[in-house]
Amino acid sequence: MAFFSSYSSSTRCGDVCVSGHDSGPVFEEQPSSLIYPEGLSEGKVTLSCQARASPTASYRWLVNGTEVPLGLDLRYTLVAGNLVIGSPDSGRDTGSYQCLAINRCGTIISRAANLKFGYLHDFPPDSRSPQTAYEGVGSFLACQPPPHYPGTLSYRWLINEFPNFIKTDDGRWFVSQVTGNLYVAKAETNDTGNYFCFTTINMDISTKSTFSKANMLTVLPDANPRKSTPTIKVRFPAETYALAGHTAQLECFAYGNPVPKLRWRKVDGLMPSKAGSSLDGPTLILPDLTFDDEGVYECEAYNSEGSDKYQGRITVQAQPEWLQVMSDSEVEISSELQWTCLAAGKPRPSIRWLRNVNGARLKISNLALEDSGMYQCVAENKHGTIYSTAELRAPDFRLNPVRKLIPAARGGQVMIECRPRAAPKPSLFWSRGTELLTNSSRVTVTPDGILWLHNISRADEGKYTCFAENYLGKANSTGHLSVRDATKIMLAPSNADINQGENVSLQCHASHDPTMDLTFTWTLNGVLLDLEGSVGPYHRVEGKENIGDLLIVNAQLSQAGIYTCMAQTVVDSASASAKLVVRGPPGPPGGLLVKNVAETSVELRWSRGYDNHSPIGKYIIMGRSSLSTEWKKMRTGLCVCVCVCVCRTERIKNISYMTTWMSSETFQLTKGTPTVAPSGLGGGGGDRNELIVTWTPMAREYQNGDSFGYILAFRKKETTSWTVVRVPHVESSRYVYYNDSLTPYSPFEVKIKAYNRRGEGPFSQIAVVHSAEEEPTVGPSSINATALTAFEIQVSWEPIQQFSTNGILRGYEIRYWRQHEREAAADRVRTAGLETTARVSGLRPSTRYHVAVLAYNSAGTGPPSPRTTVTTRKPPPNRPPGNVSWKAEGSWVKVRWDNVKAMHNESAILGYKVLYKHEGQSALKVLDKAKTSVNLPLPKDNGYVVLEIRSWGEGGDGPAHEIIVSQDSGKITIKTLIKYASNTTLSYSTFSKLIDDRLGYHDWV
Repeated sequence: MAFFSSYSSSTRCGDVCVSGHDSGPVFEEQPSSLIYPEGLSEGKVTLSCQARASPTASYRWLVNGTEVPLGLDLRYTLVAGNLVIGSPDSGRDTGSYQCLAINRCGTIISRAANLKFGYLHDFPPDSRSPQTAYEGVGSFLACQPPPHYPGTLSYRWLINEFPNFIKTDDGRWFVSQVTGNLYVAKAETNDTGNYFCFTTINMDISTKSTFSKANMLTVLPDANPRKSTPTIKVRFPAETYALAGHTAQLECFAYGNPVPKLRWRKVDGLMPSKAGSSLDGPTLILPDLTFDDEGVYECEAYNSEGSDKYQGRITVQAQPEWLQVMSDSEVEISSELQWTCLAAGKPRPSIRWLRNVNGARLKISNLALEDSGMYQCVAENKHGTIYSTAELRAPDFRLNPVRKLIPAARGGQVMIECRPRAAPKPSLFWSRGTELLTNSSRVTVTPDGILWLHNISRADEGKYTCFAENYLGKANSTGHLSVRDATKIMLAPSNADINQGENVSLQCHASHDPTMDLTFTWTLNGVLLDLEGSVGPYHRVEGKENIGDLLIVNAQLSQAGIYTCMAQTVVDSASASAKLVVRGPPGPPGGLLVKNVAETSVELRWSRGYDNHSPIGKYIIMGRSSLSTEWKKMRTGLCVCVCVCVCRTERIKNISYMTTWMSSETFQLTKGTPTVAPSGLGGGGGDRNELIVTWTPMAREYQNGDSFGYILAFRKKETTSWTVVRVPHVESSRYVYYNDSLTPYSPFEVKIKAYNRRGEGPFSQIAVVHSAEEEPTVGPSSINATALTAFEIQVSWEPIQQFSTNGILRGYEIRYWRQHEREAAADRVRTAGLETTARVSGLRPSTRYHVAVLAYNSAGTGPPSPRTTVTTRKPPPNRPPGNVSWKAEGSWVKVRWDNVKAMHNESAILGYKVLYKHEGQSALKVLDKAKTSVNLPLPKDNGYVVLEIRSWGEGGDGPAHEIIVSQDSGKITIKTLIKYASNTTLSYSTFSKLIDDRLGYHDWV
């Protein structure tokens, strides 16, 4: 790696990397290996390379360790770091490519990307020798594929003519995907024919297929074919090596009569459930291999005549994977730096450094300024190479200091961040003045350096300093906390009930810290109101700063709802809500239908509309003839209309005004084109690559003729071209559009209209419908599990990005299973919404659990996160406090008990919880005591007190000791116990135990 040192030194000459301002390159995109079709000379190859750096990085490329002649050979072009090779040629361009990213802080080199050229030659033109087989006996035809690269082909066979492919699902035929040969377990006379081997090669940007000359197979009949035991003819290797995370396929096929059946088993363990339906087929498929899948696998072929078996081993190996990587470091001049890189893999990876250092550890003593720059650690085995990059720089606290002035509200909480630039990750702690801050009920210091102060008071004002320390140095930063008065609502808005068109004022007064500005905002049903415009119904009442009254002018029905006033400063806020009811005339009746039309009568039906908070008194039916424009009141039971009769209905409120809304319908309809569009346009859901559109089928009275159907138009949002389909069924209510190119949860604009024999009706309003969701594509990250008690853990994670959800994220699923169990047996807990923490209870004490988190939407769950492990705490002692006694003194009682001693397999005792309630109370009060005694008040009316005493510690709460205490010098009467039992759900056994316990300690009256 001599080139690396020379490039690094050249970047520093005359140009200095500025600490705290510049940063060395970090790869965001690296080149990937590519197989390009041989002979496709008109195309081009692009190898990606992008790095984040300040100042911006420049790029160079190497091929087989030699610099690519950019600018000298016109076939090579550099596009924003990417290397573009025009007219690729296998003789000149095959090789291993690496990208160099360079700025004045240093140089880094990318992983190697191999450019190779793929090909599949045609089969030789020579004719193939005919073959003969006997009825009832197994046979095979050799494929003998032509030269090709890469080595993996897919094979199929066809008989006589294209595309009559051999079907292998009956178990009699088998096509080996290793050799390409065609096998038949038991030949039949109708198998005679010409067979062709059809091969396909898949490359990164193209696919090619070719087929062989005919293989003539003649099956000679046998009047009495003999039965035979299975003989395995296709055998997988005795030793199969496969990579973790990849798929292993083992082939096994046998001759025999009757046709043998196949089954697989794992000799030295349980067969992985991932094998699925392949357990009964000729190819065992094990996807996503893990080291648990290693072992000996057996294939057994059997029929009524006997069986045959074959065994082979799968050995799982792995590409290098980092266990510990180097990170950016800020160190002091003349100090010492140690970097360690650890990687896992099989075979075990070797470690090297790009600054000519061997071994897993890099140590630099007596650091000097010229040691600053970019360093890389490389881990490699025969399956791959991985790189870790870090920058060595001097420490700097200037970019992320603690805020100088931190305002906070009294009684509230505040968060103060401490994020120094330091590597390795420093230890962080806080002080107030000279007092070191530790976690308590009011102070929380998180592991990532965030300081939380709760229930803030004036006494909390002062200077707060964050200290950062690692083995390379120390740094600190200080801010001042200023405590302000909390914001409070002093006069909250009241509920109001008004008529439509009236004005109403909603009051809202607040108090706040006088040194800060106070602003008021109002929302209606959660939607922010615009109070700045001069027009509209909402106006702010001008007045003092602490008054934020809202005036609503000419209130309408749409302005009814929940109004919320929020008073806020830069440090806190307070809010209060009130309900406004607006009463008005009723809305129009809906869905007026005409039925049973006769010469002098008609039946009308309609549905109720909104009463708008006033009861409906009655309905008025009016009608007119086609020759008159005057509406007349109709009599129920008799229609006075002549010719075509049109009627309308109106509703009257119990208050003084009548609605002007009406519904009308003509009794006698003539045929014509539809006049209205279908309603209820919507949709969504479905399976992958589907767009489902739904609507409400139109009733007969709106069809206006026969040959009725629907015309549906849809287009992807923000496109111009509509796709139009006809749905010729009157009862249809949905249409499913399928397209392989549909992306998940894409918005589409849809509209619909009806048609009949006479023509088409109007289009509906445009609705937006989303295509079907798909499962999330990524799992959550930064999984953390913490044991809370012996039976409960808390799990937290970083949420997935919105673009990875493939729909609406419904929540997260937590899977957890014990260490000796398989993940398939994991228990599951689901969260709803966007919460990123959850508690899991009902666990076993002192048990190690694996935990993984998955995101889910309506289509299902996405891939799991990296798993983490957590061990639950030891269980609490299973014994209640013993030797409980008490003594009443006046209106107080003193209760004592013995210490509970924890066993070696139980969690330590940290204190005791005393739960008590007075006679007639339903809720228990809790006292947290570290001592073994407590003083409690007794009721003034000779009532009793119910006590529960239990130990607690890291493992949780232990069992309780329950007692009942009353006055009368500490004596408990039978009457008191019976009174207590009658007021609770106390069982007979518990009641008897209380009596027995008390007889041992006190007198009974």
